[in-house]
Amino acid sequence: MRAEILAEVIRGETVESIHRGHVVIVDGEGTPVASLGDPQTVTFFRSACKALQAIPCIASGAADAFDFSDEEIALAVASHSGEKHHVEIAARMLEKIGLSESDLRCGTHRPFNEAESHRMLRDAETPSQLHNNCSGKHVAMLAFAKYIGADIRTYDSSEHPIQKAILECVSTFCEIPVDEIKIGIDGCSAPNFAVPLVAMAKSLVNLLSPINFSESVKDASSRIVSAMIAHPELIGGSERLDTMLMKAVPGKLISKVGADGVWLCGVLPSHQYATGLGIALKIEDGDDHLSRPVVAVEILRRLGILSAADLPELSPMPIKTRRGDVVGSISPVFKVMGA
Repeated sequence: MRAEILAEVIRGETVESIHRGHVVIVDGEGTPVASLGDPQTVTFFRSACKALQAIPCIASGAADAFDFSDEEIALAVASHSGEKHHVEIAARMLEKIGLSESDLRCGTHRPFNEAESHRMLRDAETPSQLHNNCSGKHVAMLAFAKYIGADIRTYDSSEHPIQKAILECVSTFCEIPVDEIKIGIDGCSAPNFAVPLVAMAKSLVNLLSPINFSESVKDASSRIVSAMIAHPELIGGSERLDTMLMKAVPGKLISKVGADGVWLCGVLPSHQYATGLGIALKIEDGDDHLSRPVVAVEILRRLGILSAADLPELSPMPIKTRRGDVVGSISPVFKVMGA
């Protein structure tokens, strides 16, 4: 099945470009209730998988052994912006496990937060691995490795015991056999997982309501969801989609983007959606900044989770000149999501 046109970039009165993609929404039983394009499209989770990657660390007892707080659990599943408080929490986590920034293997990049990045440039500060948006995830992996007595130098290897435990967790939550999951290496050098989009959506409802899981996994899932809801500012950061969505409707959803146009959302059980919902989106061309936020907001409006008054700056999203004049928009164009 072909991808659907989900958003258009309009400059003046002319369509300048289009963005196609796939969407699937499942209920709390994992049954698809709406879709666009092909729900069986196989793609990588990228950072949208971070909650699943953190579960083994928490379920093993490592998070408690190192006294990780709710803030630190939130950072473990975050794609943070490298703002001051993000870096401080990552550093605190490393201190708790008795390791240092040099033990991380995620690499370095400038903060996603433009203000902080510009400040560092002005002050001639060099970013460290703590500024990497995946640093919290990597500290949690190091904590897990140290807790079980595994080699901390190779914790990012696909053959490492903690990565095998993470793969098993992904398999369980996605309801897919391990040998059907394709492995690739993420931008932060850790293994990542390619599965059908519908399996990603199922993993979200299993995270929200892990009914058929061990008590330790149920507890880990609950702690992750609670930490995300309590600390949305840590999951992304200022002007980041995940943080904006969770702040717009506190306690109603969890949101997690992944690079290359992936977005996952878990809608908590409510009067409207008794068993909750799992939503998975893949923008076919990998666009993260134009169409993804526009489409995500529109999906949540169609579902009645967001109102038209929520996040009006994101859907439609204005196109501006360098001096700030509005000259066009990025708008959602899909009409109907069918079962």
